[in-house]
Amino acid sequence: MNFRLKIWRQKNRQLPGKLADYKVNDISPDTSFLEMLDILNEDLLQAGEEPVAFDSDCREGICGTCSLTVNGEAHGPDHPGAVCELYMRKFRDGDTITIEPFRVGAFPIVKDLVIDRSALDRIVQAGGFVSARAGSAPEANSIPVPKQDADLAMEAAACIGCGACAAACPNGSAMLFTAAKVSHLSFLPHGRPERDRRVLKMVQVMDAQGFGNCTNTYECEAVCPAEISASFISKLNREHGRAQLRRCMGE
Repeated sequence: MNFRLKIWRQKNRQLPGKLADYKVNDISPDTSFLEMLDILNEDLLQAGEEPVAFDSDCREGICGTCSLTVNGEAHGPDHPGAVCELYMRKFRDGDTITIEPFRVGAFPIVKDLVIDRSALDRIVQAGGFVSARAGSAPEANSIPVPKQDADLAMEAAACIGCGACAAACPNGSAMLFTAAKVSHLSFLPHGRPERDRRVLKMVQVMDAQGFGNCTNTYECEAVCPAEISASFISKLNREHGRAQLRRCMGE
């Protein structure tokens, strides 16, 4: 399979960038998208040109590092899944593929397709730690947790922090990410001692990082590799409203 690639090239966040044209030929349909970029970079190095910078780590849809927009879609057209799980058989021979970094104001471009997603780390850091003892594994039945709550907590905890939700949102909102991080602890007894402080602080930092607000377009849910439901945003709003009310009442 042969492809024409239009790839965003930008030396650093201070300089302007532009789309550059490249061609890759004889690509197997079973080649992953990132492997295709590896092949392109090998060709560029052999030609004495600078390779395209992009992020990757596990390449198994676990780490969330491979944050790319492919033909206008966060993580590309094969949902659910990260771009590292996208294979070239999803495209047609001769296709033109446009590859860009995630376009979110809170994710400045470092170089080419590499972005700085540390704003998400700062939201998580604002949540702090749980005070529940975690030094040794307790007996499984010593803390009863309703199965529905346990299932919801596990679903929320599946978030890999890739930032696709913000990239797909027309407002650049990180509400789904923050909702997942708040919800997976608020469903469990271990997270309840810091419940109010956690949600207030995380939402405050989320706003301070420059993310937009949720207007229920559901684009976040559509592109999430972990298939996290947008209903967790409602959970976040309830947790935040409850914490604000308790703070106003001096509890």
